[in-house]
Amino acid sequence: MPYDTYEAEDGVVGGGAQVVGPNRTVGDIAGEASGRKAVTLNTTGAYVEWTTKAPTNTLVTRFSIPDSTGGGGTDATLDLYVDGQLLKTLDLTSRYAWLYGNETNPGNQPGAGGPRHVYDEASVLLGTTVPAGAKIRLQKSASNTSRYAIDFVDLELATAQPNPNPVAYVQPTGFTHQAVQNALDKVRMDTTGALNGVYLPAGDYQTASKFQVYGKAVDVVGAGPWFTRFFAPASQENTDIGFRAKGTANGSAFRDFAYFGNYTSRIDGPGKVFDFANVTDMTIDNIWVEHMICMFWASNMDDSEIKNSRIRNTFADALNMTNGSANNHVHNSSARGTGDDSFALFAATDSGGSGQQGNVFENLTSTLTWRAAGLAVYGGQDNTFRNFYIADTLVYSGVTISSLDFGYPMEGFGPLPTTFEGITVVRSGGHFWGSQTFPAVWLFSASKKFSAIRVDDLDIVDPTYAGIMFQTNYVGSTPQNPFQDTVLSNVSITGARKSGDQFDAKSGFGIWVNEAAEAGQGPAVGSVTFNNLQMSNNVQDIKNTTSTFTIVRNP
Repeated sequence: MPYDTYEAEDGVVGGGAQVVGPNRTVGDIAGEASGRKAVTLNTTGAYVEWTTKAPTNTLVTRFSIPDSTGGGGTDATLDLYVDGQLLKTLDLTSRYAWLYGNETNPGNQPGAGGPRHVYDEASVLLGTTVPAGAKIRLQKSASNTSRYAIDFVDLELATAQPNPNPVAYVQPTGFTHQAVQNALDKVRMDTTGALNGVYLPAGDYQTASKFQVYGKAVDVVGAGPWFTRFFAPASQENTDIGFRAKGTANGSAFRDFAYFGNYTSRIDGPGKVFDFANVTDMTIDNIWVEHMICMFWASNMDDSEIKNSRIRNTFADALNMTNGSANNHVHNSSARGTGDDSFALFAATDSGGSGQQGNVFENLTSTLTWRAAGLAVYGGQDNTFRNFYIADTLVYSGVTISSLDFGYPMEGFGPLPTTFEGITVVRSGGHFWGSQTFPAVWLFSASKKFSAIRVDDLDIVDPTYAGIMFQTNYVGSTPQNPFQDTVLSNVSITGARKSGDQFDAKSGFGIWVNEAAEAGQGPAVGSVTFNNLQMSNNVQDIKNTTSTFTIVRNP
């Protein structure tokens, strides 16, 4: 990604600023922070400061400020200094943070129960280029009247890009939704073949519905995600905005712009910026999304590419492919603060598509997922997931490999292998569904066949409860499907310690063969093979008290 991240706890603090953490507590300023540490700025003059490693003209900060008593959020400002001089005053809001109550369906009412999802992010163009070696400071001045927690900042040198070809790319006549749709329609209706797409010049675009793309392939390109930005109406919430493309627009591309939604809680169905079905040869490139349900959802999409994108603070998945989506390439993207699995492949067939195979997900980062996993794979075959960095999942596994169908028709795993290569999982795992604890990597044999799984070069560091957990789903007293043909090679698990919380008895295991994950369930069933398993600094390297599950360990 084109930015450098500077953790607050690694900066210089002063004026009464405090480093807090680490802990793994849901709803806690440190527990929900990157690295499980943050810096609080609660007194006038408190600051955190970093020395820039490279030139920058932008800043993103992940922050937390209090909610309102009624749950609608508060607004605040925070001052930004460069080399001791005030440069900008950041506008912050907690409107899109702070959920309460039932962990499976939290809402915006503070009286409903304990909090979660307490952070959000703010971004600003600095208006000047700050050189390498400068000191950038976030400081609570007398005019900044809130209480602040700072998790980190991202710094990036961003440059607006011009229209790639003014003859071939139509520009909207303004920044309204209708102006953009008119430009899309002009390209669609062109019969000369001279128009290739729509160029969206720098500006803030107002939109309250989905753009419709159909009739022919179109290249929709902006000036860059720092400069071409779509916004949902500030006076509304939960507005379904984005792009809907039909098969007649196969070959279309969407690149170099940003979408900022107004979702304040999860609503299943709407809220996907790109909602594609039965399409092929589509491209998503250099897109930035915040405050939506999902960035991308595809049903039966083939031969398409998603790359160079950043997904932030969504209320469900960053990206999910399902219903026979095949031969797609997802790479070089970062998801942060998602409210469901960041990167997911779900081999459901309820919409008619089948044959979920040939997909490659690689060079991807997922951090700070506040519900579900960084990577989740449910069935399919001949799919590859490699070069992932996953850190700080709040309540769930970093990686989920599962054959649970959730009540949908779905393909199980195999017969061709599903491959995981070069996966690093740090400070991950948690507790959810009441008292169930989740490891850094969770393998769950359930309602469909669990077979042909290959994991290679897996590093697990400092898991919250356990490194790897094997679990089997039961219907009554009968296990559904055993683990078969599952091989894990070159695996390292370090730092599985006792959690010290109410789930302490379920913690400290490098590998845990679960005896009964939930009430009414039974032990894991089947066998797995480990080649070159390395473990250190775990309270207990392997816990397997079952008679139903075998671990074959080769040097």
